[in-house]
Amino acid sequence: MSDLRACLAGATTYLPERWVSMGEREAQIAAASGGFTPPPGLITQLTGVTGVHLIDDDQQASDLAAGAARKLLADQGVRPADIDLMIFAAASQDMIEPATSHVVAAKLALTCPVFDVKNACNSVLNAMEITQALIASGRYRTILITCGEAPSVAAQLRIPDAAAFARALPAYGFSDAGAALLWRAQETPRPLPPRGILGCRFAADSAAWPSATVLHGGIASLRHRSGPEAAACFRMDSVRMRDSLRALGRAHLNRALDELGLTFDDFAFIGAHQVALADLDELCGPEIGVPRDKLIITLPEHGNVASASLPLQLTRALETGRAGPGDLVALIGLAAGSSAGLMTLRL
Repeated sequence: MSDLRACLAGATTYLPERWVSMGEREAQIAAASGGFTPPPGLITQLTGVTGVHLIDDDQQASDLAAGAARKLLADQGVRPADIDLMIFAAASQDMIEPATSHVVAAKLALTCPVFDVKNACNSVLNAMEITQALIASGRYRTILITCGEAPSVAAQLRIPDAAAFARALPAYGFSDAGAALLWRAQETPRPLPPRGILGCRFAADSAAWPSATVLHGGIASLRHRSGPEAAACFRMDSVRMRDSLRALGRAHLNRALDELGLTFDDFAFIGAHQVALADLDELCGPEIGVPRDKLIITLPEHGNVASASLPLQLTRALETGRAGPGDLVALIGLAAGSSAGLMTLRL
């Protein structure tokens, strides 16, 4: 007997060359606002972010995804014809129509089927769940997940007053990045421990969806094109959003581990979506109990790169030897909407 699973063949990230310190970001806000000046150092104090990567004016989310994928395919010696399916997974998108996956595929000269997966900062994690299901079914054997996140574009720089600044503040930690993950079908002969994606669990509190929004880009914004704040800008009710995600984390993560027969101590590396350092304190606190020494903290230098956050941390773990062949890895996703997810895999 055998166990067919999606096994990680490679992972990489692409970070735009332009890096802007939070002091520079504060100066941009002050220059655009014509009167309002952010309190110096407040954004870093509240988020822990010291600087962010910003795409060039002529770059799109698809360029970030394609940049990461080109490097990964070259490193792995994989030709475009070797890919059976490509999934673009991100909160960002180039346009409403067509799916951004087609734009990425054209830039990579792929001819395989493609589609998008979109669930805010859990987009890549959900794409991994779909990848495991499709590979386990025997439908595909080589799947490429690409991600291009440009959330910095949704940060509102022109601020009329302190209230608007408070709603927009989490967006100043937004940073841009691309990522790519290559998955191959692999059968592990029993009784050897299986490699690949072992299990995943997701939960949602969808009633909290209004707490974090970018109105632009959908039918709602096309019907209502005016308002006191630009529809393309990110707005958040930080208290409601944080309360929803904390409740999901407390109720969901340890129960999910119990269902999988694992504990946090079983993992060599644990990736967790990173928005603010205070959220990691909550994750590592007594109610959830993630061991801090199993995390790789990317937030201060690289900011909140949305659904590219988990691939970025996983890539760092592989590059630094924090995780390697045979190791168990856990990936914890938290996203606006709101949703929480746990993915476990053996490298």
